[in-house]
Amino acid sequence: MDQLYTHKKTQRINDLLVRIEVAKKVIDLLPQLPHIETNLRRQSLLKSSLFSARIEGNTLELFEIDENKKTKAHEKKEVLNILKALEWIHSQKAPKLVTKEVLLTLHEYVLDGIGTDLGKFRQEPSAIFNQAGIAVYMTPPPTHLPYLLDQLLAYSAKEDDHPAITAGVSHFTFEKIHPFIDGNGRVGRLLSSLILKQRDYALRGLVGMEEYFNEHRTSYYDLLLIPAPDITPFVEFFLEGIVISAEKTFEQLKNVKEEKASDTLLPRRQEILQIIREQHLCSFDQIKRRFSKIPDSSLHYDVQVLLKKGFVKKLGTTRGVVYSIK
Repeated sequence: MDQLYTHKKTQRINDLLVRIEVAKKVIDLLPQLPHIETNLRRQSLLKSSLFSARIEGNTLELFEIDENKKTKAHEKKEVLNILKALEWIHSQKAPKLVTKEVLLTLHEYVLDGIGTDLGKFRQEPSAIFNQAGIAVYMTPPPTHLPYLLDQLLAYSAKEDDHPAITAGVSHFTFEKIHPFIDGNGRVGRLLSSLILKQRDYALRGLVGMEEYFNEHRTSYYDLLLIPAPDITPFVEFFLEGIVISAEKTFEQLKNVKEEKASDTLLPRRQEILQIIREQHLCSFDQIKRRFSKIPDSSLHYDVQVLLKKGFVKKLGTTRGVVYSIK
């Protein structure tokens, strides 16, 4: 069965693959830091979920995901759906092969509670429109989907290409097939994450490319519209996303030699603790100035957690309260 899309083995691709291999070895050799990794992995998955949704127009901010408020409920559900799918991909229950059933399962995760035709391939014609409402790509007719998906799955099962290239080409191919009425972008990015995990290139679950795709959204969409069978520019873009994201993660971890008790804290609470440490005597207003977009209720809860866990102590009463390291 012929491959739907091809790429050239350019020097740029070779250079990026070398950097991916270096990043993989370096991250694999970093000391095991369970608490730090748990926090980083959670943040990585949260950010991947958030930015995957944001690529599609979601306006949610990272801090709003954990907010217990009914505002932006639909957008929050959209992000949490992607998060559940990513957690499944990185769990022991993750599938060993990509099948049509796996694609349908990913689709069910993505549209749970926010869409229709969950876990069903489309049965009607479809098109991709630009912001002006003009059709820029006519998707294959529904009758072609079984054959095209068989081609995609056959390619994703091969080990002829580097796993990162397989993930990128599979993502591009999936988007061109456009097998669902809604959710194709989110499922396609999940598909590439699944392939990287299956081929042992998930980089300990600490690296996500969605933030890079969102930051370069125009290029991402333009490259997905390449009409020719040769998709070398998209492959280069996809590999660069892995490299930039992996190297950013390494910068976070390279100087960490051992864990501290505070590493069990979520990132924002770690930052609040650092502010209190630097200020010696720190008021709530000083904390709030650093987190101007975070609701007071969330910050008060963070401080209460630090008090309860014994990281800080409270001095004074009512408006005169300040916090210091315990």
